[in-house]
Amino acid sequence: MKYLLFIALGGASGAVSRYLLSTWAHSLWEGTYPVGTLLVNALGSFGIGIVYVLLVEKELIHQDWRGVLMVGFLGAFTTFSTFSLETIGLLESGQVAHALGYMLLSALLCVALAGTAMQLTRALV
Repeated sequence: MKYLLFIALGGASGAVSRYLLSTWAHSLWEGTYPVGTLLVNALGSFGIGIVYVLLVEKELIHQDWRGVLMVGFLGAFTTFSTFSLETIGLLESGQVAHALGYMLLSALLCVALAGTAMQLTRALV
């Protein structure tokens, strides 16, 4: 039961972090492009690459942290549902090119950042 509480605390921290970072990013970007969600998903993808290598491959962090960091914090920090809703919003407002670009950029950027983080972490640790 204590383990579930730690996951929940990680999730709460991730959700608050996502809200603050996304709100800040949107305050800097004027327009309809969902830069805040792209930023949190990109950073979350980079973060999960680091955490995966440290936890699973190198075993430098105790396995009890896996749920807290990967499921809790990063699971709540990143958001596929918001990405989906924002993409539909772009499509419904007639911004088809923006929607397609957002989908492509999100997928390629997030996968590339996760892979880059894993390679960098392996090289540094």
